[in-house]
Amino acid sequence: MSARRTTRMVPLGYGKFVRADRIVMVEPLTGDEGRGDGARTRVWVDGVPDPVIASRSERAILDDMGELPGRSRSARAMKASGQEELF
Repeated sequence: MSARRTTRMVPLGYGKFVRADRIVMVEPLTGDEGRGDGARTRVWVDGVPDPVIASRSERAILDDMGELPGRSRSARAMKASGQEELF
């Protein structure tokens, strides 16, 4: 029996989700360059020729991918649920 590894799905907003292991680059939109209607970040996905526009910040996307240093997934889950860390 082989161990099945689950891949985290990252929400981009607008009802879009991408596999974390397929995200190649995130690029924040700055100034007036296409930031209308809540657009915040371009997300480059492996195998997709054009970037996907996300309504979430690049930091939020990287955090969901587990790419930001210093915080464990359980600490983020506790913060989201309104609980404090004990240690």
